[in-house]
Amino acid sequence: MTKVGIIGASGMAGSAIYKLAAAQPELDVTGIVRHEGKARQVLGADAQLLCGDVFALIDSLLARFNVIVDAYGTSPDQADRQTKLAQKLVGLARKKKVRLIFILGAGSLKTGADKHLFLEDIGKLPNAEAWINTPRQQVKELQYLATITDVDWVGISPSATFEPGPLADFVVGTDELLFNEEDKSVVTTGTVAKIVVGEILAPQHHQERITVVNTRN
Repeated sequence: MTKVGIIGASGMAGSAIYKLAAAQPELDVTGIVRHEGKARQVLGADAQLLCGDVFALIDSLLARFNVIVDAYGTSPDQADRQTKLAQKLVGLARKKKVRLIFILGAGSLKTGADKHLFLEDIGKLPNAEAWINTPRQQVKELQYLATITDVDWVGISPSATFEPGPLADFVVGTDELLFNEEDKSVVTTGTVAKIVVGEILAPQHHQERITVVNTRN
């Protein structure tokens, strides 16, 4: 049985991934969360949890997993912790051969005729200065991961709009922001969860970033 740890399992993306993964009989799934009470409200009273600050967890607690999904989320002022967590997980994976799956942002995707980073467009949104550090740091996280060639990792960037919702028909891409037939860039948590669980059960992507869009809204 494959042992899976999901960091941030009580969050928007993490909870959808946890619920779908836990429904697979061949997976033994644990949510790695900061707040047990919130996690049990979101995931159920019988959820299998490892509670505490992931940065304080010793490697032996994380080394029991065959796959770790990083759906970690924090406030914009602490968004640099995303790369720090990636560094911690890469260090663990080098020693214990753990497969790593990272939920990244859309800001690092290319768009437009000049193939600029979508981060530039995000920065033009109203009041972006209040939260732009999160996508900015997610770009840095991918830049770090792109240097890692001795660990089995994959990153998954959502579309421009990432929202709660069920699995839908989808299209997978690589480094460009995707749009559906209605010219919208939207993906739901159910779709991202499907991609993640698929990568756990039958890995297809290694040492690369992929992206996904729902084909219909």
